[in-house]
Amino acid sequence: MAPTKDDLLMPLPAAPVVRQRRQDGSFSSIDEASVYEDAKTYYSAEARDSGRHHARARTYSQNGLEQQMERLGLVEPHRRGSHDESSRPHQRQFLVDVDHTLESLQAQEDTDNNMQITIEDSGPKVISLRTAASGGHNRFDIRGTYMLSNLLQELYMAKEFGRKQVILDIGRLNENPVNRLSRLIKDQFWERLTRRIDASTVEIAAKDPKDWTDDPRPRIYVPPGAPAQLEFYQKVARDRPEMRLDVVELPAKITPEMVVHMNDKPGLLAVAMEDYVDPKTGEKTLRGLPFVVPGGRFNELYGWDSYMESLGLLVNDKVHLAKSMVQNFCFCIRHYGKILNATRSYYLCRSQPPFLTDMTLRVYEKIKHEPGATEFLRTSFLAAIKEYYCVWMSEPRLDPKTGLSRYRPEGRGVPPETEASHFVHILEPYAKKHGMSFKEFVRAYNHQEVSEPELDDYFLHDRAVRESGHDTSYRLERVCADLATVDLNSLIYKYEMDIARIIRQVFGDKLEIPAEWCDGPMKPGQIETSAIWDRRWKRRRAAIHKYLWNDEKGMYFDYDTHKQEQCTYETCTTFWPLWAGVPDPDRAAKVVKNAVPMFEAYGGLLSGTEESRGAVSLERPNRQWDYPYGWAPQQMLAWTGLYRYGYQDLAQRLAYRWLFMVTKAFFDFNGVVVEKYDVTRPVDPHRVDAEYGNQGSDFKGVAKEGFGWVNASYVYGLGFVNTEMKRALGTLTPWDSYEKAQQLKEEKILSDLV
Repeated sequence: MAPTKDDLLMPLPAAPVVRQRRQDGSFSSIDEASVYEDAKTYYSAEARDSGRHHARARTYSQNGLEQQMERLGLVEPHRRGSHDESSRPHQRQFLVDVDHTLESLQAQEDTDNNMQITIEDSGPKVISLRTAASGGHNRFDIRGTYMLSNLLQELYMAKEFGRKQVILDIGRLNENPVNRLSRLIKDQFWERLTRRIDASTVEIAAKDPKDWTDDPRPRIYVPPGAPAQLEFYQKVARDRPEMRLDVVELPAKITPEMVVHMNDKPGLLAVAMEDYVDPKTGEKTLRGLPFVVPGGRFNELYGWDSYMESLGLLVNDKVHLAKSMVQNFCFCIRHYGKILNATRSYYLCRSQPPFLTDMTLRVYEKIKHEPGATEFLRTSFLAAIKEYYCVWMSEPRLDPKTGLSRYRPEGRGVPPETEASHFVHILEPYAKKHGMSFKEFVRAYNHQEVSEPELDDYFLHDRAVRESGHDTSYRLERVCADLATVDLNSLIYKYEMDIARIIRQVFGDKLEIPAEWCDGPMKPGQIETSAIWDRRWKRRRAAIHKYLWNDEKGMYFDYDTHKQEQCTYETCTTFWPLWAGVPDPDRAAKVVKNAVPMFEAYGGLLSGTEESRGAVSLERPNRQWDYPYGWAPQQMLAWTGLYRYGYQDLAQRLAYRWLFMVTKAFFDFNGVVVEKYDVTRPVDPHRVDAEYGNQGSDFKGVAKEGFGWVNASYVYGLGFVNTEMKRALGTLTPWDSYEKAQQLKEEKILSDLV
């Protein structure tokens, strides 16, 4: 029997508190939770100086610790001393001079000077630390890449929190890698990726890193329906003139032409805020609702990244963050007409893959007994209905002939978030044709002073690729705006199913649309019933199976609405209909039979097949959403879809492959967690040779935030594997070895029965 939604949302168990029993039967003051606290708590002077974390005969305050280390002369060279052989090795602690140890460690072990310690470094892979139990007289060897890289990371974090000397638990160096990565994601990575847009952050957040104008300055655009926010940011600008904050009210109607003119003054778009009383002044003000960004360099709210991140946030019991991200999406739909690619002015015409109904329902399951939960659900579904009518079922995204939808955003000119030089090979011939310099042509083309229909068509498809979230792929290049894709129509089908069910089960089969949630073809007061939406999902399912299903190949394919033919590119999105519940069991079985062998690789699912991608060369380089790369969203949606149709063992296997690959890279490469992986590479899958590089790999000393949807895939994926699999992952056992061990175990059990 397939699991329920509650099964899929079940959080991982919290780390157990383990207290060590003394000989007299009492328990020591040390516990596992204190050893594995977040870095801020662990390295705060007050907590560490109190002595409550350390099972030792003597407690060192910070000043006392400094004096003790000075007395011992813990500035090398120093006598080696005896090696400590504690009878309680799991409780071993070290007296560490942070700056000196960090300097020595890097000089000895970071042989390629990249401020990381990895399996590629050629140092001796051992360093001696002074034990706290001996008062610093004895030493203990820290050996191996993993422990040394963890030591490096801990020293960087200690230094960040201002520590000169620390008492360091060995448990933070030899921690099970699955536990360590899970802990870092829950206790540190999410916090590092969380943003609020308000007076405390707008100076930094509103500075656009892609503002290539002559006068870059922080700028925020506020929609006309948010007068309180406009007044708020205007006050911030008046009170802090040195910031040079430019506060601009958007016009009521947003057009592609308007967005082109705004590109000369790019800025951040306002998102949801809440009433707030400043605890220092007692003044009533506004505060931004928090959201999680994909990576550390981002400050704006992103589209489908946010949904994927919410899956991990809910596992980690950070429901408030997932809820506020839904509320931010509702704000965007109400005021900007859509969930945006991201909340920057140049994205105003572009959306992203829609996941709002499922995201809302997952949050609602966590808060449904709280006050205001039903109103949260109502608002979110009103927003989803508006998005459905005005974005995905309206021109130009709707294909009227098939009734299917396409990624087909409006827009003019060169995508402003990408430097024009990115398209130099495309634009230069046109610049020469018009006798203009490159820069002159780009400006003339963007403002429609020259007409080039072929170029218009190229950028129509380029914008569509970016809206799809799969930027870039040979599957979509120069054709995306004409495609009724498997992924998009599966998501819209899920909207139709979810809306029908919630109207019927929660709102008494009648949901009235108020004026503030109407636009386009909608009318204030119109009534939505489940019967209307039931007909819609049934029509879409029929259209999907007519145009996107290939019975001979037993898979789903995109459909070209211009050529009126099915595409042949084999893509991992063939699993998305299973996530949405589109196929009947027979079709689902065919997808499993045909697609799994095609896409399964060493580290999980491939984005596409090598054959579909074609040959690569200097003239035709790799695209990041093609073979051999794998992405967290593809894995999570496939696992969930397979689980939904009863293929639990298969979902476990695929989840195990992905988790193993992520854990192994984390173990071998200084705690790295990146945006995407080469799932065909057993040794260094985080090395990606494609455009845009790989976010999350270029850090100094310690990775502080990982990458949003990979963080989520890790904690979400652990919910698919059993306890024995988690143990095997902790010992870095590859899937094939684990599977073989299980087979041998089963054979022994059978032989014992004979």
